[in-house]
Amino acid sequence: MGLSLLFSKVLLLVFMVDFMSQVCSQSSSVFDVKDSGAVGDGKTDNTNAFLDAWKKACQSGGTVMIVGGTYLLKTIQFAGPCNGQVSFVVNAVIQAPQGQSNEHYWINFNDINGLTIQGNGTFDGQGPSAWPIHNTASCSPLSPSLVLTKLNQSLVQNVKLLNSKGFQMKIEECEKITVNNITITAPADSPNTDGIHTGNVNHINIVDSNIGTGDDCISMGAGTTNINITRVNCGPGHGISIGSIGKYSTDQNVEGVKVENCTMSSTQSGVRIKTWNSTFSLSVADVTFQDIVSDKAQNPILIDQQYCGGRHDCIGSSHVQVKDIKFIRVSGTSASEIAVNLNCSSSNPCYDIELNDINLSLENGGKATSWCSNARVSYIGTQNPSSCQQALAPAMMLEYM
Repeated sequence: MGLSLLFSKVLLLVFMVDFMSQVCSQSSSVFDVKDSGAVGDGKTDNTNAFLDAWKKACQSGGTVMIVGGTYLLKTIQFAGPCNGQVSFVVNAVIQAPQGQSNEHYWINFNDINGLTIQGNGTFDGQGPSAWPIHNTASCSPLSPSLVLTKLNQSLVQNVKLLNSKGFQMKIEECEKITVNNITITAPADSPNTDGIHTGNVNHINIVDSNIGTGDDCISMGAGTTNINITRVNCGPGHGISIGSIGKYSTDQNVEGVKVENCTMSSTQSGVRIKTWNSTFSLSVADVTFQDIVSDKAQNPILIDQQYCGGRHDCIGSSHVQVKDIKFIRVSGTSASEIAVNLNCSSSNPCYDIELNDINLSLENGGKATSWCSNARVSYIGTQNPSSCQQALAPAMMLEYM
């Protein structure tokens, strides 16, 4: 076992032991949503009953318990601050209403210190009822299922997220969050159903999880710092991505990213960084993708600084500085001829890019190739495909979103 993996495991163990010891020190009051009038028949609106159980648990530092049945729940916010640690235990199905929704969230947990969301249950966003009538070119984004905002020292584990209308989970303005052993599922053709999206967060751990969606399995947005993603199986989907970054003047730097021991299966991209063609100056730095397996993924290694939301009329160049990026022991098969694509900015070339022991072949057994534009790269160990020329070259337009 590598030292970095051992260190990650130790950090997770220390966090969980400390967290659970704090939880156990609080009141053990349990508030079953049924006692507040909830009915798990898949038809009754349980919004008020859930809010009542939450209010009691939040005031006492207790547990909201959801057991057995299917509970229909409309747009809801579980707000803090609370008097101590609070647990939200889902051993049932929580189901969104059918049809389109453009709210900022379906379920929101906000301003809570020491929240645990766990159980063997499912958050069912009923996405198939919304996707066919949603035109992504003209409508606001569909509602994300589970949105965590302004949380600290919190844990999400073992639950399942199914068929969100929009993003499956968003973590924003949070610190010290662990997501452990969760399953996220949506069809490969479901629109904009990112598995986990982060933004303006610090010290995030996503471990031992299975994510298959119609968009990025994990997307690390602006302001994401000190995030560790370990042992995540991704596919279908668009891979594990940093970005897109640089679309807005308010975007913040991304730094301190480590993605390791992850597998990309038949994904549209593998591990990638994508930045907008814009004049906003910021950076993506201190990033390591390590021990990554590509199983018939397209674009297994990708830096795309010609990103403009899937359009093919991108103009100008990105002012996002991409630097200190390491790809270490990335291996497997590529579904695209170009397995290593470093498409960097002509105005802000990428530098301190390291390719270390890369071994990628075409899925049919053929030889893959590499492409570099405006990238300053150092090579260590095996290089398959062969290293590309260190030269400034015209940007290559990519066929994906």
